[in-house]
Amino acid sequence: MNNGNNALKPYIPLVDFIAGIVGPNCEVVLHDCSNVDESIVAIRNNHISGRKVGGPLTNLGLKLLKEGSYKKESFLLNYPGKTTDGRELRSSTYFIKDEKDQLIGMLCINIDLTGALTVKNFIDGFIKGNLTDTNKSTTVEPTTIIPEDLSKSIDDIIYATIESTVSGLAIPPERLSPDEKTGIVQQLNDKGVFLLKGAVSSVAKMLKVSENTVYRYLN
Repeated sequence: MNNGNNALKPYIPLVDFIAGIVGPNCEVVLHDCSNVDESIVAIRNNHISGRKVGGPLTNLGLKLLKEGSYKKESFLLNYPGKTTDGRELRSSTYFIKDEKDQLIGMLCINIDLTGALTVKNFIDGFIKGNLTDTNKSTTVEPTTIIPEDLSKSIDDIIYATIESTVSGLAIPPERLSPDEKTGIVQQLNDKGVFLLKGAVSSVAKMLKVSENTVYRYLN
């Protein structure tokens, strides 16, 4: 464990406990929300995402922290996630709060669905007589949840979030109007991107503006 919040120490054995019960297709991660840049304090079965202790909080974690969604819930169950190589996950998060009901940590479980989906598709095809049928399982997705990307580094998280925000634009960033750029910066701020170190610089490069301009848009 790094020099994170001591209140999270009692939860570290749970990481081993849950991973040991569910098995190797289940990644269990303990995040320290007081240090979003190096939030991972314990992780098991990290072959699923490739992340390590000292890794950053995910895009979804940043959004939940920014919005304060945890104040109304104790946990989130069975929302979609994906690895950097595109494998589908079923994820759940338990919110760890202090005596003032402030979020201090997250205990996250990510189940790799690769094997299960392969079996499901085979059975569906076998029953229907069409092995090319690749209907995917449905998941209940809370309205406040965005697909979680289990990126390994801060730069990956920032880049992926920026890409998803500007991907629908039909013109290059340098041709956007100030109002359009302000709108993009506001969307990124709502997603918690600027909680990460270096986010202002990355956004400035993506939008072809100066860092001071990004600060001005934020204000």
